[in-house]
Amino acid sequence: MHIFISAGEPSGDLHGSNLIAHLRRLDPQARVVGFGGDKMRQAGCELLYPLCNLAVMWFVHVLRNIVTFIRLIHQADRYFRDHKPDVVVLIDYPGLHWQIARRANQRGIPVVYFVPPQLWAWAGWRVKKMRRDVKLVLATLPFEGPWYAQRGVHAEYVGHPYFDELPRQQLDAEFLARLPQPPARLVAILPGSRQQEVIHNLPTLLRAARLVHAQQPAASFLIASYNEAQAELARQTLADYPDLLGCVRVCVGRTPEVIASAEACMAVSGSVSLEMLYRLKPAVIVYRLSKLDLFVSRFFRKCRFITLVNLLADEELYPEFLADYCPAEAMAGHVLRWLNHPAEAAQLRGKLEQLRARVGQSGACERAARRIVDFLAQLNAPIAGPRQAA
Repeated sequence: MHIFISAGEPSGDLHGSNLIAHLRRLDPQARVVGFGGDKMRQAGCELLYPLCNLAVMWFVHVLRNIVTFIRLIHQADRYFRDHKPDVVVLIDYPGLHWQIARRANQRGIPVVYFVPPQLWAWAGWRVKKMRRDVKLVLATLPFEGPWYAQRGVHAEYVGHPYFDELPRQQLDAEFLARLPQPPARLVAILPGSRQQEVIHNLPTLLRAARLVHAQQPAASFLIASYNEAQAELARQTLADYPDLLGCVRVCVGRTPEVIASAEACMAVSGSVSLEMLYRLKPAVIVYRLSKLDLFVSRFFRKCRFITLVNLLADEELYPEFLADYCPAEAMAGHVLRWLNHPAEAAQLRGKLEQLRARVGQSGACERAARRIVDFLAQLNAPIAGPRQAA
């Protein structure tokens, strides 16, 4: 097999690396080339561009990088023309991936979309692009398959790949032992994996932490930073909150340990909510937008919730705030209620446990890899001619 695969953000890099590992088990000679990140490279992908370093969202940020995106579209198209892979596999990251899918389709290369964008939530009209340019959608949420099928797109549910990684996580016991111990009350601060998310949301999270600490002095806070650059940004932001310096710690590359050790979490909306679900952690969710982005989003948003856990539950288990203002006071109120009233926290954990039992099965990447291999076999199967008379 010759596979072109593209992922544009850290979670996609993780899912891509797991998918590549399973594809290589099925075909040890498989050649995998594309756009992604370090995890995909380590899994055996020949990386043409580190796209995960360019994880951006919303209109202004996309426009700032438009020249790079155009260059990448042409780079992918040249690769399709000169090397013609057997299949193109896309992981989330719409926008750029629509253009890559279109170029692949024009070159006669089938496209599979793994972890499809949430069109049902924001941009239902774009399903026509999926129908035109994508041969197979490997859906990660239970309701996505029927949604796509009703709109003429071939889609199959394989489960969410985040639940492949979580059971394999090995927590660093030595790191956990160095964290503040009882009577300290640990609260996780998860400001996102994109630089712009940290910039826009961390001040809100720290203001909420200040309010929590004012009423619960035993509270300590752990900021989970994706890499050292984001950790330095977190430290710079934290310097504006000198009253928190003694109770906030920045942790690099320790998101699983931070979540596992916390009594409650304050997080930016994203796939990290599935990790909090897996570990049954009470959490409050925020996503700050500019007034322009929030205004524009109102014309596109088609779902009740922005948080994956709430979408899966079809109810607001995690209080969420999509806002152009600072909801720190409301967020702190939820955290304080869980810290001060254990029965309420336990009730929420019970609901999370029921949801995890329903949707938290592992094996999505293995199922996706097998489906891609079977899909290619079906495409390449010889067409039987008329039988000859005996």
